[in-house]
Amino acid sequence: MTMFGDGLDAAVHKTFTRPAPKNAGPQMRYLVKQLGGTKAVAHMLRISQRTVERYVKDQIRKPRPALAARLEREVKARWQPQIRAKARQRAATTGGIVIDTRARLGYTAPIGSSDQDRIRHLTIALPPRYAARLFDAHEAGATDARLQEIAAEALKEVYFQDGGRRAGSLEEVRFTDIEYLEFDL
Repeated sequence: MTMFGDGLDAAVHKTFTRPAPKNAGPQMRYLVKQLGGTKAVAHMLRISQRTVERYVKDQIRKPRPALAARLEREVKARWQPQIRAKARQRAATTGGIVIDTRARLGYTAPIGSSDQDRIRHLTIALPPRYAARLFDAHEAGATDARLQEIAAEALKEVYFQDGGRRAGSLEEVRFTDIEYLEFDL
């Protein structure tokens, strides 16, 4: 499970203006239209071309759970690309992104300061530059660990250092044991 990647996708999906198709027939017809034919859809979903044609004609209505999951994931990945792009652009330039998390957070600081990790529940608005970095890294296929590092840097600056007004000698924020994580645009 990619917690950060899925969280970013869910935040973008909240901006959709219309719901994606829910049933197998409409989902399959949408993919056939997007990819330009049943052969490409069959190859992508790892099923036969004839099976795709039967779903398109509503001769089959209920896919197996594994196929249903792949079908839903592929439709959502392609649904409303302009809306998705506008939402990411808005977050990266003006709006920023809100992170809501309950996780173990602590930091590395010079000797004599408290760097005790503890579970914290934070809802923090991150500046647009961090939204841009998160979305760019996610688009480039970054691992969840890399996305977690970017989020930790953002929390270091915004929450722990308060934009440079305190904790200037803070070196590294540890962001571990994530119980809950959600993004919002």
